[in-house]
Parts: sequence; structure tokens; C-alpha cells
Amino acid sequence: MNPKVDAYFSKVEKWQKELEKLRMILLDCMLTEELKWGAPCYTFRKSNIAIIGGLKEYCVLSFFKGALLNDANGILVKPGDNTQSARVIPFTKVREIVEMEPILKAYIFEAIEVEKAGLKVDFKEKTALIFPEELQRKLDENPAFKRAFHALTPGRQRAYNLYFSAPKQSKTRDSRIEKCMQQILNGKGLNDW
Repeated sequence: MNPKVDAYFSKVEKWQKELEKLRMILLDCMLTEELKWGAPCYTFRKSNIAIIGGLKEYCVLSFFKGALLNDANGILVKPGDNTQSARVIPFTKVREIVEMEPILKAYIFEAIEVEKAGLKVDFKEKTALIFPEELQRKLDENPAFKRAFHALTPGRQRAYNLYFSAPKQSKTRDSRIEKCMQQILNGKGLNDW
């Protein structure tokens, strides 16, 4: 057990029992526990295997290379339309986790074997970002905003672009861009705190 992760659990309000049970299962699989991205992360020989966390509707056990797992039980879920590698297993009750413990351990050990074998996810080639006209206009009008946006990592640029492009109405796209401008100027990604 990692003291930094203990501190994380001392602050968790929702899903605490579920996350603690997932923690015990992961530790029982001889993974190293670390705190990464503000959440308990489990590694094998310094390679990320899984991470756990609580969301609004459920908590998850997330596998970094879940797309490479066999998923014989059909329990892995793609967390978003644009996710290529990660897969999650959502939970709402400790009982679900307890009942699935042998299956979860099998998936964890399979994820370790994937890492040992050096397997890599075959990512789709990323195409150049096509900005919505509202974003392109803001970038053209504001050189500081343009510099800040292009200074973001490609993943952060992509996340903002997806977020800005999603609404059907132009005024909603404009509103989202306006609300995020300062965060972008501060060099922060869409989900950075």
C-alpha cells in the first residue's frame, strides 16, 4: 500500500467501499500502487496496467490497454466514442465486485501478460483537426489565444476540439469556447483542475 493512495482514500466520499475493494484485488495481484492523475494507479514494472476512480453514476476499474484484452465475459466498456485503448468495468455495489473477484483477477493477470509481451494498441492514424468555424474565428481574432491553444498538447487540443464541435447550434459552440478561453490561456486542458 502506498501512503499517497491512503491519503486519496481518506478524502473519498462516494464509492469508498467499492474503490477499497478494487484496491485490495489489485494489490492481491502483486501490482505496484501509485498515485497518478490524482487517482490510484496500478503498475507492473513501471508500466500502467489499471486505474480506479469514482464517477457520478458509478466507480470504475479501468485498463489502460483494455482493447487488447480477450473480454471473454463481455464486461469491458469503451468509455467514450473516441477512446481507442482504455476499457472500463463499471460498478455501483461492493457485492458486484465481490461476486466478480475471480473474473477481475483473470482480467488483471491477462493485462499483466499483455504488458509482459510488449503488445501495443494499434491506434488509428490521427487526422488533422478540423476546427468548427467558431473556434477558427476566435483563433484568427486573438493571437494570444491562438498561441495558447497551439501550445497545448495534441491530446488537449483534440479534447477541446471535440467538445467545441459537439453542439448543433453555433451559439452553443461559441458559448463553450468563451467559457474555456481562460483555461486555454492558462495552458490547461479541458479536464484539468
